[in-house]
Amino acid sequence: MSKARKDATLALSKHVPSSYIKLLRKLKDSLKVAFKLNHRRMVVLSGSDFEKQAYLLAKTVLVFYKYWKSMVKMYPRIAYFLHKDMPKERMKAEIVSEILKAKTKKLEFELVDYKDSEEYLGTTYDMLILDLTSNLKPNDIGRLIGIVRGGGLVVILIPEWDEWEKTLTLFQRELATPQHPENEVRQIFKKWFKRKLLEHRGIFIYNVDKRKTIKTLKEELPEKASKKEEMKMPEKTVYPRELYNLALTQDQINVLKLTEKFIEKPRGRKLVLVLTANRGRGKSCALGIAVAGFINELRKVKNRARVLVTAPKPANVQSFMMLLMKSLDKLKLKYRVIERRRKIIEVKAERFSVEYWEPINIPKMKADLVVVDEAAGLQVPMLLKIWKEHKRIMFSSTIHGYEGAGRGFSIRFLKYIKSDPKTDLIEYEMIEPIRYSENDPIEKWQFDTLLLDAEPEKLTPEDLKHIEEGNLIYVKPDLEEWFSRKGEHLLRQFFGIYVLAHYRNEPDDLGMMADAPHHTIRAVMIPSGKIVCSIQLAEEGPIPESMVDDLLRGGRIPGNIIPDRVLKHVRIREFSRTVGWRIVRIATHPDVMRKGIGSFALTNIIKEAYERGYDWVGAGFGVTEQLLRFWLKNGFLPVHMSPDRNPVSGEFTVLVLYPLSDLTKKIVEIANKSFKLKVIDALHDSYRGLETDVALLILETGVTIDPNYTPKMDPIRWDRLRIYSYGPMTYEAACDVIYELARAYFISYPKFKIKLSKIEEYILVSRVLQAKSWETTANELNKKQHFIMMKLKEIAGKIAKAYLGTKEPLGITLFDVE
Repeated sequence: MSKARKDATLALSKHVPSSYIKLLRKLKDSLKVAFKLNHRRMVVLSGSDFEKQAYLLAKTVLVFYKYWKSMVKMYPRIAYFLHKDMPKERMKAEIVSEILKAKTKKLEFELVDYKDSEEYLGTTYDMLILDLTSNLKPNDIGRLIGIVRGGGLVVILIPEWDEWEKTLTLFQRELATPQHPENEVRQIFKKWFKRKLLEHRGIFIYNVDKRKTIKTLKEELPEKASKKEEMKMPEKTVYPRELYNLALTQDQINVLKLTEKFIEKPRGRKLVLVLTANRGRGKSCALGIAVAGFINELRKVKNRARVLVTAPKPANVQSFMMLLMKSLDKLKLKYRVIERRRKIIEVKAERFSVEYWEPINIPKMKADLVVVDEAAGLQVPMLLKIWKEHKRIMFSSTIHGYEGAGRGFSIRFLKYIKSDPKTDLIEYEMIEPIRYSENDPIEKWQFDTLLLDAEPEKLTPEDLKHIEEGNLIYVKPDLEEWFSRKGEHLLRQFFGIYVLAHYRNEPDDLGMMADAPHHTIRAVMIPSGKIVCSIQLAEEGPIPESMVDDLLRGGRIPGNIIPDRVLKHVRIREFSRTVGWRIVRIATHPDVMRKGIGSFALTNIIKEAYERGYDWVGAGFGVTEQLLRFWLKNGFLPVHMSPDRNPVSGEFTVLVLYPLSDLTKKIVEIANKSFKLKVIDALHDSYRGLETDVALLILETGVTIDPNYTPKMDPIRWDRLRIYSYGPMTYEAACDVIYELARAYFISYPKFKIKLSKIEEYILVSRVLQAKSWETTANELNKKQHFIMMKLKEIAGKIAKAYLGTKEPLGITLFDVE
């Protein structure tokens, strides 16, 4: 035996207590059962001594190493995630690595920094080690637990069991704000996390410091282990058999067969596939194989095939790209790969290309096929734009994954698709996991801990009657209670509404809700105790005087979104002294939307905020006409809008405020006027792509910018207005004149000399202020271009008559100009 091996053996025998050896024996028995069931197991090592933790971890890896070799006849693949900039975590990993090098012949052992964790989505390992001693970030748990295959092991390292709540994780430190420092950060999520570890099957917990087993389990092998059903290939396939052989589940085979329908181009119709699945079911991989088959067939009838792929982030499509390439290799089709920041964004050859683009670009591009991965991460308006502009589209979405997307994608989006008689819709839900079998206890723990499968309560006819009658209750939950056994059913209902709403939820949102000191929640309940509206609030402001100048110069401040934006864009220093509630998220039960529940919630939030002595209530959201109408109806006024569309949602973000104090009433009035003037003057540039209906809502809401404003026109321009209105002059020759009239109309709205109809106002904004083409404006209004041209002359004539009377256009004299 080598010296290194002897030293490692001595170190292990010295540092690994008999109580842990006993636990490891039970773990081995449990792993053998798990292997037969294709399930996984977990070990939690809790302790403050990083060296002791390292030795116990090394021993655990060695036990797993021998078990895996005996069961699979292969060396295990192990991924070890840590924060490499944390010295103790790094030293711990080094100790483990040295012992394993000395004690094993061959081992695939990767040390990975958490910042690179996104790159591991879609990969498969036999063992996963997560060092959580410095940080418990919910997204990491959601993202990584699923990469372990059935029969595998997850090991989690955490601080000492009874001391954990006395420290702050990196994630918790980021939740602090200048007004709410670190000593106010709550410790609710850790308590919840620990309770879930204790409650679920398949998990061993050991206290390293106390040399004590906190939780163990005795496995009884069921009489019949669940067997994976044999996969059945279709008798006839269009795609080559080599592609079907890449499928790992029957679900994947079924998806491949369904996608063969996309080869034939739909004539005068649309063909849409909506594929849903829990994470780890191989939906992205199935689509990657399918696209290779699609390209292979299209090459037979077309010179070049183009496939566009989109998702919230390039990371979301890496599994798709990997299986696409593997499939192209099987078909012996050569290709080139283009990467950006270590992410594959294009696979191309002379006769085909598969290209990743941000969602905002997809409606403007041409393609034979569009694939939208993680579709629930996109807003419904963006999904609808993609659907309207393309003929063949495959939508794929996670039902319960680290995105927390939920079934809301199907509920909200599919109703539009199903209502279109010219769209042929194929729906398929993939059930079978790829890496492990159904009812895996570790997946159950993951889903339960992160509320990935939370859904709102079903509403009865009696519940609906209460809602119709307005029997609603405004609730101020106790977060400690809702995250306990007693209130957990309410928490699941509450979060389930977010899962089904238009928000792209992540596990981090749950952690923030639990622990952020400036965050709180409110709910609307009905007499049966069911929740029908969920609200998350953040207290923001006042800004410390020492930070105001820095913010005005473009600096940043954590946790104060509304004061930050108002100071930067409205520039009024006094707003820094105010405090208010930002409505982070508000969502209504999907079965009872548009019943006044959201407005009831806002009324009570405003009332409570006033009673607390707050200065304002505000919100920021991706603006749509429907959403903006909701906030305006409830007395909120827009004060700022982002100059760019969000590349994922395709929407401009608007900020609205409801003033509660005399000071904020003055500021909001000034801010609203200034904002509307900015919109008027930027509609031809930054806001040219803003939906005209939204622009009109903004311009016609709030306080009049200047009720006494009249068109700034000299006699020459007035006379040009007359000749345009009553004579042969074209709009193009008089556009400067009409632009000033449009400005005057909305600056003095509703005090302008004449009142235009809704369609006339729309034309003024779309054709004149936004400078859209005649064709675009006509299409938006479903009218002929000639109608728009004549209507604009008519508008000009009305204004000319109001200001100039009916005088014929006879020109002017030099006296008129001087």
